[in-house]
Amino acid sequence: MPAQNMPYNLEAERSVLGCILIDQMIQFEIIGELRTDDFLVDSHKKIFNAMREIANLNQPIDIVTLSDNLQKSGTLEDIGGIAYLTLLTTVIPSSANYRQYLDLVVRDGVLRRLINGSNKIIENASSSKDSNASLDFAQKTVFDIAEQKDKHNLEKIGNYFGEVMDTFEKLEKDKNFLTGINTGFTELDRMTNGLHKGNLVIVAARPSVGKTTFVMNIAENIALKDDKAVIAVFALEMTKVELAQRMMCSVGNVSMDDALKGKLSENDPDSLSRLWEAAKIMNSKNIFIDESSLQTPQSVLNKCRRLKAQMGRLDLVVVDHMQLMDTAEQKESRQQQITDISRRLKTAAKELDVPLIALSQLSRQVTSRNGGKGRPVLSDLRESGAIEQDADVVIFLHRPEAKAEEGEEGKVKQQSTELREVLIEKNRNGRTGMFTVLFKGMYVKFVNYTQQQVPDKYYERRQGTDKDAEAAVEKVPFNPDDLEAPSEQDDDSPF
Repeated sequence: MPAQNMPYNLEAERSVLGCILIDQMIQFEIIGELRTDDFLVDSHKKIFNAMREIANLNQPIDIVTLSDNLQKSGTLEDIGGIAYLTLLTTVIPSSANYRQYLDLVVRDGVLRRLINGSNKIIENASSSKDSNASLDFAQKTVFDIAEQKDKHNLEKIGNYFGEVMDTFEKLEKDKNFLTGINTGFTELDRMTNGLHKGNLVIVAARPSVGKTTFVMNIAENIALKDDKAVIAVFALEMTKVELAQRMMCSVGNVSMDDALKGKLSENDPDSLSRLWEAAKIMNSKNIFIDESSLQTPQSVLNKCRRLKAQMGRLDLVVVDHMQLMDTAEQKESRQQQITDISRRLKTAAKELDVPLIALSQLSRQVTSRNGGKGRPVLSDLRESGAIEQDADVVIFLHRPEAKAEEGEEGKVKQQSTELREVLIEKNRNGRTGMFTVLFKGMYVKFVNYTQQQVPDKYYERRQGTDKDAEAAVEKVPFNPDDLEAPSEQDDDSPF
């Protein structure tokens, strides 16, 4: 579109510049909300740039300082000389309506950027051989314009004291009140006070320890607790079908191993009916899965924006896992890529105003510590210390049992029932520590830990070697019936 046909308002541009010249009280506010390309007239762009230079020097902006700046840069005559600057101060009687002039100039600037962006999208699509890349380019172009328009101003912190006091009073009246989202895992909620909006939560473990299962169980628990909850899952490693079958078996308390071998009716006559019931329940929940293996933080953000706009809310985002993500920009090393991914995921969590759980791998260094039985530490986060820096909460899953036999390291037996240690190594707004959950491999499910559920194999191993565990685990005979589908009152229930 020719420049002369672009949206703009000559009088509004003159008026907003005039307001800056005649009212020192609003000069910095107006300059802080404007961009050079909000102006279409070239002379107005030069005048505004000169005004911004003067403001950066913390000097008052008037005809004298402005004409001096333009004179030194050799652009005074280009903009019409002192006569034009004088005209700007006379086009309006006062600055009382500066906000209206400012809004008009900003509006036209956004519209022109949209037109220019649309032309770039057309040009890109006309020569593109990759439709997905062109879609990402189009989404990024439009959303970048939206981000430029979104401005957050300084606010007095006292504006939020009332909200803080309201939260403290609720906690005082109800010790179980959560300020964040209930994950369904009692100790995790107690230590973190739930998952908080805008937080980046890292869940890390060695392969096949169960981090995907643990996080998907959190998603299930949130969805079961709140029928209207909207959850987005980006599965870069597993397929939608694999996640669906895990979820159905977990919610229905059905052995996935039996289901995959066609032995449900043989080993558990009621299992098929529980599966149908689980499918009916979860089908009504708002859990959305994207299995694309070519995800970038920007594509995750774009898709979540659309989902939030479509559904009217977004409660949780899960990325499994961040080391499989790509970046739109080429980086010199993988460590720089992970640094960029980590930073952008944190930014996405803040912009979407939701907790974002990103799964992460651990380096092999953890397997060489204490004969393979050492607990993970923050330095074990793979490929980048930026993950530790950007995360609000870092959670490790650890298998406390002895190191797996050669050739079987990390493999989880589907029929096993094992303890898992959940280590909260970083918690920006709370305390760190460790607690235990029970992993029921046959159901692909983590549940809250109770003494009666601990398998016999842990008694001898822990006795006399781990005082904390010995105190927590009494010698109660392990009952296989504990693996049956729990009732609503059972301790296995996440709620």
